[in-house]
Amino acid sequence: MSRLLFVHAHPDDETLTCGIAMAHHVARGDEVHVLTCTLGEEGEVIPPGLAHLEGDPDDRLGPYRHGELTRALDRIGAVLHVLGADESSGRLSLYRDSGMAGSPAAARPEAFAAADLEQAGGLVADVVRELRPDVVVTYDEHGGYGHPDHVQTHRVTRSALALLDPVDRPGRVYEILTPAGWAGEDRAWLAAADPALLDTATWWARQDLGPGAPVPPRLVVPGPDDPFPPSVVDDDRVTHAVVDEAARAVQSDALREHATQVIVASEDVHALSNLVAVRTTAREGFRRVDPLTWETVGGPVDPGEAGLLV
Repeated sequence: MSRLLFVHAHPDDETLTCGIAMAHHVARGDEVHVLTCTLGEEGEVIPPGLAHLEGDPDDRLGPYRHGELTRALDRIGAVLHVLGADESSGRLSLYRDSGMAGSPAAARPEAFAAADLEQAGGLVADVVRELRPDVVVTYDEHGGYGHPDHVQTHRVTRSALALLDPVDRPGRVYEILTPAGWAGEDRAWLAAADPALLDTATWWARQDLGPGAPVPPRLVVPGPDDPFPPSVVDDDRVTHAVVDEAARAVQSDALREHATQVIVASEDVHALSNLVAVRTTAREGFRRVDPLTWETVGGPVDPGEAGLLV
């Protein structure tokens, strides 16, 4: 049995980017842990019945999303940790969602993006020392798509690894990347998909909106020339892939628990609050890196192979 630690910025990030890998490793008998750095207090809420949580002055969205995250990880079979949480005082998280760059949330003293790297890195290092994982997984230097908290998660994780004594450092470290070949295939698949797979009516009906509810939103299929996020890279930068069709249903079940942030239209399609359709696949890509230099370790593999993280 191996132990894996996935370090993420907000609730739902873990399932959206690593749900296949987590479910795969749980199914093979490994121990999977998730460390979430904030509770996502600045998230955009999709269901109208929960709209009152968005921008709530008492930050009720954070605890609500903590509950969503707890249930999602229960679906996967992973163990939850929140950075700086203190059970004795009832504190769920030390740091707060920073929102996007330049937002009022970014100026708050508890914003994660402004956290002292040594302090936050020390807290992550404490978790690593306690768990002694064989594998640590987090974002690339762009944080996947540039969100300040994602970028900070990358920085804080690197800081933690540098603070650790060699004996405490995990044997394998990975960043999350998507091969451009996969991204192109997924976009072409969406363009040709049966419209029924993009229908949000079933998901919408589960939100218990009551009489007079608004009509279900329509998802938008990305155009062929729409830009990809910076985490979509040349195929040869990806050193490992987890491919597991059985894990896809587990990931979708977990995504349904993140209802404030994610629409699960079908087993094949989901979307965030921007309503842009995303193909739900059974594959995730990673680059193995040196824990100190962040240089690539090992050569590229065929992204179609069912590589393991351990």
